[in-house]
Formats: sequence, structure tokens, C-alpha cells
Amino acid sequence: MPRSVYRELVVGVNIKVPLLNGSWITSINLDNAATTPPFVCALQEIIQFAPMYSSVHRGAGYKSRLSTELYENSRLTIANFVKADLNYDTVIFLKNTTEAINKLSHRLYCDNEKSVVLSTEMEHHSNDLPWRNKHHVDYIEIDDDGRLCLDDLVCKLNKYKNAVKLVAVTGASNVTGYVNPIYEIAEITHKYNAKILVDGAQLVPHAQIDMQPVNSPGHIDYLAFSGHKMYAPFGTGVLIGPKETFMNGAPEYAGGGTVRTVTHTDVLWDDPPHKEEAGTPNMMGALSLQAAVKTLSMIGMQNISNYELDLWNYTISNLKKIPGLQLYCDTNPDKPRIGIVSFNLDGIHHALLADILAGETGISVRSGCFCAQPYVRKLLKIQEEKESCIRGHRSLSRPGMVRISFGLYNDFDEIDILIQKLHHIVDYKEFYIQKYMAV
Repeated sequence: MPRSVYRELVVGVNIKVPLLNGSWITSINLDNAATTPPFVCALQEIIQFAPMYSSVHRGAGYKSRLSTELYENSRLTIANFVKADLNYDTVIFLKNTTEAINKLSHRLYCDNEKSVVLSTEMEHHSNDLPWRNKHHVDYIEIDDDGRLCLDDLVCKLNKYKNAVKLVAVTGASNVTGYVNPIYEIAEITHKYNAKILVDGAQLVPHAQIDMQPVNSPGHIDYLAFSGHKMYAPFGTGVLIGPKETFMNGAPEYAGGGTVRTVTHTDVLWDDPPHKEEAGTPNMMGALSLQAAVKTLSMIGMQNISNYELDLWNYTISNLKKIPGLQLYCDTNPDKPRIGIVSFNLDGIHHALLADILAGETGISVRSGCFCAQPYVRKLLKIQEEKESCIRGHRSLSRPGMVRISFGLYNDFDEIDILIQKLHHIVDYKEFYIQKYMAV
């Protein structure tokens, strides 16, 4: 099989890592849903600009003015990437998607009102926990395959009527890779005078997102995503939403850069997005994200989606041949998805299997519940009331799965190595268990 034509665009893909036996081998990173390596261009952008780096917004010198111009221009590049309308929306830079959703939860909270937020049973904790202490949260159900039930969305919108302020839904699951019908969800949500937030952390790096015009029924009201999952891992996240959401009231973080005028008795806050970006902004992070977005656009998001789906199909067809391997997703290739596969091997704990893959072949996968514990419990068919919280990070009694997640630089040769190793582990299961339990 040919190697990915995109590998040369990514830093560190041919780096060698140590194995348990002391030898070194070329690493295989199949944990891209957590964090991707950076694009070469993202690093180059920072290195090339570094001599001109200076304070953003508040300096009169040439370097400061240039830094400010590039920082503000980054908003336009990112808005264009997801087709946001900056006449209506604002682009706010933060650390990551988690901070973005927490910011929005603060902004939509009213002291005299406990409105309803509909999350879903398939969400990452970051699109669940921020809503809990400020709103009444209910969860849209999933079906037997783990996909979202749109009928239950309608049912709950009818149940709460006009009390629903927001439907908060992941664009793509970080457990199963399922892509949700966000535009259909938006249309349904808007019929009930509510707004939609799309957690785009997993979707934006792998598929073309169009927030659609404000007057469109499928308009995405709020979108959040992270640079570290799209080849710009330098602590930058993005929240896009209507300017009016952020106009009134104080930001949750107050300080430098958030105000126009301050006296000992009064504060006049700046307009968004600046009032929402307290302190010195992450100029280099915004610059690297802009470079990554330009590279993704150059490649073409449809090309990326097609290639990663080919990787997924090839992987699924080979995983099905491994005895005792259980997949936790619908394997119909015609249903929308991104390149994520979660599975377990009979008789081997997920954390142990991840250690074996890393220690024997230099393959990085993720194991556990992927910050989506309620969803994973559902897929594993664990009854929540019978499953107590277990202390100890590495406890072998913890439920979970092994997750493979592809980036555009992964290739079929890497999958072949993974499949071959999994077959070997199945054939010599007891040997591997004894070996790694003793480490």
C-alpha cells in the first residue's frame, strides 16, 4: 500500500521511540483524536515571525502593530474556514474547546433563570459538565448502535417547550466516530426558538463545516473547536457565535484587555471579542492555527475526509477477522463518520492492550473512556447504578475500550503493522498478560 502523500506536511511522523526491550522503532501515532502533531507550516510560521513578536493591541511600535494586525487577521481566516459571518458573529480565541464551552455556559447563564440545556448521551464531558451547575440539563437519548435519536430531541423540545435555551451536541463522537446531522438538528432546534452549539473538536479537523447564513434554518449558532486537534497544538481554541451574546454583562475573567475605561467605582467593558480575551493573548497560537487552517484548505477537507474514510474501511475489514475482537460502532460505511474505531479484545484489559501495543511495536492508541464515561458505559452495556466510582488511575477494574483515531498522515502500512500485532497478541495472549503484568 502507498504511504500517505500528506506525511511530509506533518512534524515527527518518522521519529523513533523506545520499545520495552530497549530497541528503537519508528512510532505509529493512532491517537489523533486526543492531539495531532503539528503541521510543518505551523512551526515555520512561528519561527519566521518570532523576531517580530511583540505585544498585541496595546503597543505603538512597529512590531506591536504588526503582531496586532496578524492576530486580528487570524480571526478572518478562521471565520472563512467554517463560513462564519463576521458581520453577525465574533471569533473568540481561547485555550481549547473545553474553555470555549465553559465560556459560553457562563454567558448564557442568568441568575434569575434556570433555563434548559439539552445535551446528549454521547457527549464528551466538556459538553456536559459546564452546563450542569448553571442550567437544568437533560440528555437526548441514543439508539442501540450508539447514534443520536432525533425523535427524542423533538420529544424533549416539546416537553420543555420554550424553556430550552440551547441544544449542545457534538459534531462527531470521539468514541464511535459517528457524525451527527448537525444541520437537521439545527432546523429542528430553531423551530422551537432555541439555539444550537456544535462541539466541533472532532469534526472540524476532518470534514468541511459550513455554519450557514444567519437566516438559514440550518444555521449553526455556536461552534467551538481546538487547534491541538487540527495540527496546531499550541494552546489555542475557538468559540464562534453571535456578537450580541457577548455584548452585555461582565466576562468571567476580568483584567487587562477586557475594558475601555476603569474607575474605582465603575467599569466600561470593551466590545467582543476583546472583552472575552483577558490578558495577553496567545499570538503564536493564533498564528499557528491560521497556518494549519490554510494547509487544510489547500489539501481540501473533502480529500481529507475521503482518505481517512478509506483508512477506516481498511481497518474495519481487517479488525473483523481477529478472533475475540469486539467493535463498538456501526460498521456501515455509508453512514457519515470520521476515522475513529473503538474496540476490545476478549480476555485483555483495554489499558493492558494499549501498553502492549506501545511497548512491542511503538503504536500509540488511547484506552479508557475518552472523557465520555456515560456514553462508553452505554456502549459497554454497564448499568450506571451498579457501577461505582473507582479510585486509582491505572486500576484494571476500570471499564473502557481501546481507541484508534486517524490523522491525514497515517497510512495503510501502519494499519498492517497494527493488525499483525493484534493477531499475534491473540495467539500468545497468556504470554503477553504475564509479561506486562510483571512490568
